[in-house]
Amino acid sequence: MNQEKLFLNTVIKNKTLKNRYVVAPMTRISAEQDGRANDTMKQYYERYAKGGFSAIISEGIYIDESYSQGYDDQPGLAREDHVQAWKPVVNAVHNHDSLMIAQLMHAGGQSQGNVYTNETISSSDVPPKGEQLGFYGGSGPFQTPKAMTEQDIKQVKDAFVQSAVRAKEAGFDGVEIHGANGYLLDQFLTDYLNHREDQFGGSKENRLRIILEIIQDIRNAVSSDYILGIRISQIKVADPDHKWAEGEKEAEYIFSQLGQTSLDYIHVTDGDATNPTFGENTRTLAQAAKDFGKLPVIANGKLGDPDKAEQLLIDNHADLISVGTSALANPDLPHKLNKGMELKDFDFESILLPKAKIKDLELQMDLVQN
Repeated sequence: MNQEKLFLNTVIKNKTLKNRYVVAPMTRISAEQDGRANDTMKQYYERYAKGGFSAIISEGIYIDESYSQGYDDQPGLAREDHVQAWKPVVNAVHNHDSLMIAQLMHAGGQSQGNVYTNETISSSDVPPKGEQLGFYGGSGPFQTPKAMTEQDIKQVKDAFVQSAVRAKEAGFDGVEIHGANGYLLDQFLTDYLNHREDQFGGSKENRLRIILEIIQDIRNAVSSDYILGIRISQIKVADPDHKWAEGEKEAEYIFSQLGQTSLDYIHVTDGDATNPTFGENTRTLAQAAKDFGKLPVIANGKLGDPDKAEQLLIDNHADLISVGTSALANPDLPHKLNKGMELKDFDFESILLPKAKIKDLELQMDLVQN
């Protein structure tokens, strides 16, 4: 298949993306222990920009010096020295005509490493299913989190806002709220993790409330021309088979509500972005986001095959394609496709084991130039 649409430019807010390929956010636990970005990270992100990706979404960045950190050696945007440490990374990406978006994350009950506290918090005192991820430094079941008070919720909302302001100061082109994969905001959205009886629990309307309020609070704090997106999923790190209880009806509610906010895009991730996600003959998650949200959609989930990615664009199920493991294996994926070159397969063991830290072999890879 000819990949014409993948290489058309597009515009989000006031920024032009030179093609439809975006690097997906991927936890790489390679920051300094105190959360500062470093030169290894600069080289890592710069290689994607050199490789032709139109935009790069950072790994999840923690937002406060309290409960938000999820992994040891995760980067932060919780204070001024974090801002200064990110500036060279962002500048390196900009030098190659690519956008850089900061993904803002609160791990909540799914935290498995935090230099500020040994406790976790969540919507309710319900631990995530499954076990911690060994290649991110964890082991055993997740601890039972503390149920958040109204004051905790206020603090978290404020932390998202302040970290968004710091991201703008650091030079990021926008921020993406992490509302997916079982982290804190997804914990509020998930029926079996949210047993609250106040305005943030119970009905799907209440469970979505904190996300809608954070979107509005961030928009009020950053200019109207600053990119603001969100990542949403049914699947979770510790529960990869989870589905929304009301299926496509619940998706319609969630995405239509997001579409009425000041968001600039919705980023969805699924096990396979091209498969019907609510049962036979239903929409893909990206299609649901597109149809009900009426916003630009970034699709993610086994889209390393350019023919599958192109078809999603042709079918108007998505506007942009984010790739994770395929980008790890091919940091110059857009340039390779432009030259008709074969893509490398992702090697889990060499890249992400024994720990998912950025490896020297990744930084030394030869890049195809456009």
